[in-house]
Amino acid sequence: MYTVLVPVDSSNARATAQAQAAANLPDAAESVEVQLLHVFGDPDTVATTDPTDVDSVGRAFDRLAEAGVTTERLSRHGDPSTEILAAADDIDADMILLGGRKRSPLGSALFGSVSQQVTLDAERPVVVTGDAVERESPSHRCQSCGEEYFTDPRRNVRSCRNCGGTKVERVGEEEPPAA
Repeated sequence: MYTVLVPVDSSNARATAQAQAAANLPDAAESVEVQLLHVFGDPDTVATTDPTDVDSVGRAFDRLAEAGVTTERLSRHGDPSTEILAAADDIDADMILLGGRKRSPLGSALFGSVSQQVTLDAERPVVVTGDAVERESPSHRCQSCGEEYFTDPRRNVRSCRNCGGTKVERVGEEEPPAA
């Protein structure tokens, strides 16, 4: 099994992007195990709050379950970057999949960046995703197996991640405007 640590903060959009990136890994349903981690700042909170109660963790878990990816939930408390790196060591993660956010250079200098700190200090590969746009309905669907994609409708999906077929079509009647 390929173990991926997915540290999730409170952002639903970042959690969704992280879960989708993990689900899109090659052969994810059969060979990837995801450890969803939420780091609480307060030790009393982690003792009294189940990570399943954090909305972003639940959304990421649901997205991974839909994709058939084996997933467990973890929680810790303390400094996020320190705890992410410690968790990666504890579970011997093969990769850390972070959800980054856009900050100006001044903002990063003043407030720091968990993504930056983890990327600099990790002894394993780190992948950083952005935000995902939450969609109520799929943007694309494979005509061969029915696999659905919740992505930018302007994106061209050339082959299905599930069956490898090339009949992935946009859902809806109108072609989206060219980017």
